[in-house]
Amino acid sequence: MFSAPHLLGIKNLNRNDIEMVFAQADHFKEVLRRPIKKVPSLRDVTIANLFFENSTRTRISFELAEKRLSADTLNFSASSSSTKKGETLIDTVNNILAMKVDMVVMRHASPGSCVFLAKHISASIVNAGDGTHEHPTQALLDAYSIRERLGNVEGKNVLIIGDILHSRVALSNIYCLQKLGAKVKLCGPPTLIPRHITSLGVEVEYDIEKALQWCDVANILRIQLERQTVQYIPSLREYALYYGVNKKRLENLAKPIVIMHPGPINRGVEITSDVADGEHSIILDQVENGVAIRMAVLYLLNQVRVGDQAQVVK
Repeated sequence: MFSAPHLLGIKNLNRNDIEMVFAQADHFKEVLRRPIKKVPSLRDVTIANLFFENSTRTRISFELAEKRLSADTLNFSASSSSTKKGETLIDTVNNILAMKVDMVVMRHASPGSCVFLAKHISASIVNAGDGTHEHPTQALLDAYSIRERLGNVEGKNVLIIGDILHSRVALSNIYCLQKLGAKVKLCGPPTLIPRHITSLGVEVEYDIEKALQWCDVANILRIQLERQTVQYIPSLREYALYYGVNKKRLENLAKPIVIMHPGPINRGVEITSDVADGEHSIILDQVENGVAIRMAVLYLLNQVRVGDQAQVVK
């Protein structure tokens, strides 16, 4: 059984947990290929999707995963909620839980918000991204997509390029890939590489040509201007010139590499369209795999929840 009652971050998981998610996702991918893409695994389970930040892919992916599992869903938008009137996070969630909600999927701008919530409520919590901290389901689907394309994650060289400083995807990917035995290297402007990041066991390379020659997989992140309070780069044009992944850079490599991007894509900045849509890109595979991975996470966490409830009843 899954070792944790919540999915708060990859840091809290072990390799067996990750492999368990992948095995369950393999099963759900088969389900998603059927004419009837639905199973009753979470029938009578109510899940609240609380998104305090804007989201498209992650929110829709979770909603679809829940519907494919036959769960009842409640979608919450912070922009039209009582949080605008000063209501606290715990009060908001407790009011929702009073409606007999079993699981909560939450995205919030504050790092650690999901950990905080898990200490105060009884429902299972799934972190859909908390500030610049973690985005565990994105890391799981990224690693799963690498495994699907290359057969294994262990021993592979994975490069993460871009705005590492403001990225929750980067941190979760580092934890996940290392637990699965991959080597991780970071590349980007010095101003967008966190200080002391090498303490996590990763290397940093500022020359993108050398970094691309090293890797088997390049996971390309966008510049998160919405999180930047000061100007970290002179211009997007200059970033594209020095760190953008384009067809010419890939043609100079000794071997083809797998191209990934968690989205949303800023075409012409961190990646050109001919690379994003090229034969070595698995960007749309990542989107497809996101539904299966999130189905697997919700299913496994519900098993833990039901098991805990059974123990209480005894």
